Amino acid sequence: MNVTRVLGASLLASLVMGMVEMVSEAAAGPGFWSPLVFIAATVLRPLQSVPTPVPFMALPVALGLMGHMMNSMVLGIVFGLIFSRFAIARGALLGVGVGYALLIFATTWYLVLPVIDPVMLKLNPASFVVAHVMWGAALGLTMPRPVERAGRLTAA
Repeated sequence: MNVTRVLGASLLASLVMGMVEMVSEAAAGPGFWSPLVFIAATVLRPLQSVPTPVPFMALPVALGLMGHMMNSMVLGIVFGLIFSRFAIARGALLGVGVGYALLIFATTWYLVLPVIDPVMLKLNPASFVVAHVMWGAALGLTMPRPVERAGRLTAA
């Protein structure tokens, strides 16, 4: 597995997801900055009661961006570790990426967020699902694929 390329795919996917989610939340009401500020509320606990629409706040936005991108890189590495062993067609990898993202959404929304960051549940769940699907699609489309060389798989 080419870790640099996997991290690049993960970061690109995080940007796609972030932009989809932020624009959606700007239109839905909680505000453009709400996803990042709500992520920061995981560690900055007074933000659990931040009113909506959420205004720009430099430190929470920076912390939220770091948390979002870090999670994307960790989950992208896991995806790469699992699927870099198989010669999977790009279209199938896109589908697997979307399925992986939906699993992450369900686990996060129903099990993790209610316990560690309940303010995130103020986000529009439909927008959050769409943003996850876009993350998975971007990850699947940009993830380096293994190729067969002389009878063994190597990173493309």
